[in-house]
Amino acid sequence: MDKSGTVYIMSSPNRTTVYVGVTSDLCDRVWKHRTKFYPESFTAKYNCVMLVYYQSFQRIEDAIGEEKRLKGGSRKQEDDHINSMNPEYIDLWEQVCGG
Repeated sequence: MDKSGTVYIMSSPNRTTVYVGVTSDLCDRVWKHRTKFYPESFTAKYNCVMLVYYQSFQRIEDAIGEEKRLKGGSRKQEDDHINSMNPEYIDLWEQVCGG
């Protein structure tokens, strides 16, 4: 049985920095970003603590492919993805994971 996966984008509160990631457990992974569980990580360093976009896939391999495509693109492409789901850059953490 294939494992599902989710591509997600975290943003700093001032929207200057975004991070694209992939995970099989969105809420756990976002919690780790929000709490700076890995203090030396990119998201901790640049304060990317807001979940602003996510897209789930039935297969983790498809999610990894989408993550690579987004990371290989431009910041505009990342912003376009965010705007398609969340044009006001609302932190989706509570909505998705219950806070």
